[in-house]
Amino acid sequence: MPLIWVIDDDRSVRFVLAEALRDAGHAVREFEGARAALDALASEAPDLVYTDVRMPELDGFGLLESLAAARPSLPVVVMSAYTDVASTAGAFRGGAFEYLAKPFDLDEAVAVARRALAVDDTHGGDGPAREPHVDAGDLLGRSSAMREVFRALGRVAPSELNVLVTGETGTGKELVARALHRHSPRAAGPFVALNTAAIPSELLESELFGHEAGAFTGAARRHCGRFEEAAGGTLFLDEIGDMPLSLQTRLLRVLAEGEFYRVGGRELVRANARVVAATHQDLDAKVAAGTFRADLMHRLDVVRIALPPLRARRDDVPLLAERFLAGAARELALGPKRYTRAALDKLAAHEWPGNVRELENVCRRLALMAPGREIDAADIVLAARVEPGDAPEWIRALSAWARARLEAGGNGLYDEAKQQLEQALLDAALEATGGHRQRAAERLGLGRNTVTRKLGAARRRRPRGGAPA
Repeated sequence: MPLIWVIDDDRSVRFVLAEALRDAGHAVREFEGARAALDALASEAPDLVYTDVRMPELDGFGLLESLAAARPSLPVVVMSAYTDVASTAGAFRGGAFEYLAKPFDLDEAVAVARRALAVDDTHGGDGPAREPHVDAGDLLGRSSAMREVFRALGRVAPSELNVLVTGETGTGKELVARALHRHSPRAAGPFVALNTAAIPSELLESELFGHEAGAFTGAARRHCGRFEEAAGGTLFLDEIGDMPLSLQTRLLRVLAEGEFYRVGGRELVRANARVVAATHQDLDAKVAAGTFRADLMHRLDVVRIALPPLRARRDDVPLLAERFLAGAARELALGPKRYTRAALDKLAAHEWPGNVRELENVCRRLALMAPGREIDAADIVLAARVEPGDAPEWIRALSAWARARLEAGGNGLYDEAKQQLEQALLDAALEATGGHRQRAAERLGLGRNTVTRKLGAARRRRPRGGAPA
């Protein structure tokens, strides 16, 4: 029977976790502090350790260091109510098997034990194949969605694999690319970024691959492209979904063969850059539409990291807002300001269509324009340009539908949404009036003939998918 140690100075946490592990069939020993656990290590060999971070005498990080030196094969699960990136990254850099944010779900904690012990068995006692994790720099988050992003960064960063980063505009895709570079074997090399949507298509080939003198009008001398500049490092290609098809073919050849020619050149140049691409578009939909090459997508999409929109990680909004506000105050040489609870609630309730970038801009505006030292909900309404009341659910659903369709390259949204909205209103009014058109027209504020005409037009139209939710 596997032996698990639970180390926590909070007796209630220690008791509940220990009981859950015992119910799952494990032998458990409890410790109130790290020193007592280290003393017991001389006479006992646990198979797995759960430890809190903040404890008297010796904290969890110190214990983790001591355990790594004495028993490098021992999997350690770090638990903490403090889920900032620095703490999470510190735990994983110290060799933690997993990081559990308090309060945690007991089923999740038991599942972690199952994974840790299974990995240890697989490696025949030589130690678990620990997932490397990284300090994600300016990427912040305590939500479960962001913790998954941090774990993915740790797994992927040490490799040489190409990575595709997806997510809506403003979610921090370049920050992910920089974190991947910073924790890769290429960290000492250059990080070169190119927004493919910001370069005119006729210049993009030269920007990527360089050109020789005389290759075209105005090319007075040789120019090295971004692939050469990124040699030994990482090349970040942002908005890859906007790349013209002709250049997609050339990029595919470079990724497949690892070499290229400069524009107008005959000298073969070796490509020695790891490629991280990013897009806010649905590449699968673009492939289906024939505007993006499937083989190029597969070359880029070796590993995919999907960034959640800010509205899907509302718990992170206060953390981000406070960091951005403090940073803006320092940058603008202003006095410190703070949010009221109502202000933070208002920020968290906003939909943030521009995601983290929009939130940062709002915080900069608040740092400069809010009249007092304390920022209240009324200041948020003005700075974020939102209505005092939250938008109704159906408007939020319509906005989400429109954003998704636009990001997928959809057209004709206005007519489609209008038709579907009219149909939904007509159906609801007829249902409420038992199918009586005159009363339905009155309830809608329309004439009976208008309702009849719209119903006839609706019948003539073929059913269309993709209606607003």
